[in-house]
Amino acid sequence: MKLERLMKEQGMDAILITNMLNIRYFTGFTGTTGTALAIGDKRYFITDFRYVSQGKNEVEKNGFELVCENISTLKKVGELLKENKVKKLGIENQSVTLDQFDLFKNNFENIEYLNLNDLFTKEREIKNEFEIKTIEESIKIAEKALEITIPKIKIGVKERDIAAELEYQMRKLGASKPSFDIIVASNERSALPHGVASEKLIEEGFLTIDYGCFYNGYASDITRTFYMGETPEDKHLEIYEIVKTANEMAIKAVKPGVSTSELDAIARNYITEKGYGEYFGHGLGHGIGLQIHEYPGVSFKAENKILKEGMVITIEPGIYISNFGGVRIEDDVLVTKDSYKVLTNLNKKFIKL
Repeated sequence: MKLERLMKEQGMDAILITNMLNIRYFTGFTGTTGTALAIGDKRYFITDFRYVSQGKNEVEKNGFELVCENISTLKKVGELLKENKVKKLGIENQSVTLDQFDLFKNNFENIEYLNLNDLFTKEREIKNEFEIKTIEESIKIAEKALEITIPKIKIGVKERDIAAELEYQMRKLGASKPSFDIIVASNERSALPHGVASEKLIEEGFLTIDYGCFYNGYASDITRTFYMGETPEDKHLEIYEIVKTANEMAIKAVKPGVSTSELDAIARNYITEKGYGEYFGHGLGHGIGLQIHEYPGVSFKAENKILKEGMVITIEPGIYISNFGGVRIEDDVLVTKDSYKVLTNLNKKFIKL
């Protein structure tokens, strides 16, 4: 029904889906090779012999007819377009290369191409019950993995070794892979918002761990900052509490009808009032789902959006001070009918390891 509605809204006869994430979203196919085609109320999924059995199990229950094509997928698509007298075809212009577009023109006759732009990514903003439950399971796996890993985090251990252990535990618990390169950043490196784990030994000071995993195709994204050692400075405690309060203030404001810029401003204004505004340079958060960064962007930099029931977003304020260290605290939050539900459950108290 979604594809049929989009075709009617955009004045298209058909839609060609080539991006594998969008193929998974609409067809349920979890393999690596395939093309989906919607023509009116007809649905086709074209793949080769390697994925026939898997494809049948996954796509037919979602209303797609599996078509096995071992020679030329685009030739088969062209035949289906001609057979159904398609004149206006929607394509994923954001993921189609110039070479692919040339192949389309060579294989499809008398077709007008219409750009889908970000229609699919915006369609994926609102999560259904299955998607929400899957994201929750992804979060549970990630959180359990960190709990198992924490006893191994010690001064003198390599950041990269902790990242490897965390990835191993997530995979052992059922994750397919990390949702991005795991960030483990110690002491002064914690001031790097994207300080991917390095060969550096963990030192006394802040330790920021930003990580997540993919489970059944869906991502989790969590950040916690710890203090390594026994004697934090007053500044460590001050910065941590400011970020924690900003995180909690923004979460409490989440509900349908609130704009993403309002959420960003709540956290940003508080951090600014406390004298650290210049040290919070990134947006407050983003949507998560089949990708680690999805719509809506929760940021002063992104398109302003109104929160709707079913969106899953991150809330991740931070303060980053060069040559000292940084703090980020990130939670995954579901927009509910009237309010919000925090999906992450890890402790946010100032913890010394």
